[in-house]
Amino acid sequence: MLKTRMKRQAAKIGRAVDRLAAIEASVAALADEDLLDLADIFAAGEPTPLREMAAAEMLHRNLSL
Repeated sequence: MLKTRMKRQAAKIGRAVDRLAAIEASVAALADEDLLDLADIFAAGEPTPLREMAAAEMLHRNLSL
């Protein structure tokens, strides 16, 4: 029973890691204007992981709002 639960948890974590990698790749694949639009949408309010990803990619590309 414990092995099954551990396998299920490992599979769940693996899917989450894959989804996160896909999101990061999608943000990196955005054109400059689209990246700026995304960053502008998340600029107000509390920091979110998506906002941080957009900001990191903007820094990498030397872009600013």
